[in-house]
Amino acid sequence: MATIHLLDPVPKSTLRAHVAERLRTAILAGDIPPGASLVETALSRRFDVSRGPLREALRQLIEEGLVVTVPYTGTHVAPLSVEDVQEIYSLRTALETFAFEQIWARRDQRFRAELGRRNDALLASIDAGDDRASIFNELEFHGLVYEASDHRLLQRAWHGLRGRLQLYWAAHHRAHGMRGPRRDSHDSYIAAALGTDLAAMRSEIADHMRRGAETTERFLRSLPSQSGASVLGKKREDIT
Repeated sequence: MATIHLLDPVPKSTLRAHVAERLRTAILAGDIPPGASLVETALSRRFDVSRGPLREALRQLIEEGLVVTVPYTGTHVAPLSVEDVQEIYSLRTALETFAFEQIWARRDQRFRAELGRRNDALLASIDAGDDRASIFNELEFHGLVYEASDHRLLQRAWHGLRGRLQLYWAAHHRAHGMRGPRRDSHDSYIAAALGTDLAAMRSEIADHMRRGAETTERFLRSLPSQSGASVLGKKREDIT
């Protein structure tokens, strides 16, 4: 089977999807580092595509939170900072608590079975050493309560956080040679989510998010030349 390189020209069909997937893979693999500039002319040459599909792909990654556009400075891979971690995890705590409050009286057998199924998928990807799948499956696991809420604005807020979480988790796992979270990292979360005590669920969410934030902050602070808001890895190579 021929090897597909991340920056090879892509087939002419479904160009937006191909370009978005190649860019997403390169970003999560660290081949395009956090904070790197994404220049349309250079990317068009690399992928051998016109500006239209490329801009559509970039808009998709902006919606996913992997890419940001800053006025007067251009489009970049999202940076990683301690301040971002604190904001993301504090917001996640509020959103996930609210989501469970919305569905608490409506948790039926289908919800319980689906939570178990998504946890099984996460465990299988961890056991297989598939880091990218484990990140996706962990996001799917946490995403169930948002889907079940039937609250469109809440779902949009969660969708906006997913990409940035992928970026943090991928960088953290890569730095520490990990292939996903610990197998038991969601045991107490599942027990609370399937239990009868909403107050216990609120407490578990707060603890779960606090542990995640502290782990990610320690990782960022351990990097060379980190000063709280500095970017991971600097701009190793802008895509220009």
